[in-house]
Amino acid sequence: MLKINNIRSGYGDVEVLHDLTFDVKHEIYAILGANGAGKTTLMKTIAKVLPLNGGEIHFKGENISGLTSYQVAAKGLAFVPQEGNVFPTMTVMENLSIGCVLQGKKSKKEKLEEVFDVFPDIYERINQKAGSLSGGEAQMVAFGRALMQESELLLLDEPTAGLSPKYVDMFFNKVKEIHEKKNVSIIISEQNAAKALEIADKIMVLNLGKIHFIEDCAKCVLSMIQEGYRI
Repeated sequence: MLKINNIRSGYGDVEVLHDLTFDVKHEIYAILGANGAGKTTLMKTIAKVLPLNGGEIHFKGENISGLTSYQVAAKGLAFVPQEGNVFPTMTVMENLSIGCVLQGKKSKKEKLEEVFDVFPDIYERINQKAGSLSGGEAQMVAFGRALMQESELLLLDEPTAGLSPKYVDMFFNKVKEIHEKKNVSIIISEQNAAKALEIADKIMVLNLGKIHFIEDCAKCVLSMIQEGYRI
């Protein structure tokens, strides 16, 4: 699904990511690490919101290193940022409709039905301004808009940051549901390691822009944490 070869990226002259190499199959891939580890920078780089300083990104076998964020999205890769993920002055319906700008196989009606099937709560708010929603509701709208793109790979950047425990549990359950029922691969960056490990197939831990370690068995790491091991 995704292959990353020795990528370097950052902000201006400040390099944040240093020669990262890994690959993602059809799975839930969790990226863990403390604040400043480079999780958000990595997600933005894959989505081509940030330019590459070196290395290559391959998506479904195609080199997308030189493409724009719009071109990458058109190929089936959707990015849901942690902040600024909805248009506050637009309604929920208008926010979701933006996901239909990229043409797909399904009609707008079919896409909306799928979104409301996953997130029934936002159906009741379709005419409400997105800026008046709670943090959890806004995250549902952002997630729903990404699904409207008919994406094959979702990049979720700290989707539960700042949310109440109620929404945290709900979002992790939804991530698992979407992967299993909608046949979507998911990369999720998280600080809540224990919750991410409950649903992930594979994990990567970042530290200061470098790969600390990669583990193919997320559940094995969860067991280690529960026994007191710290990653």
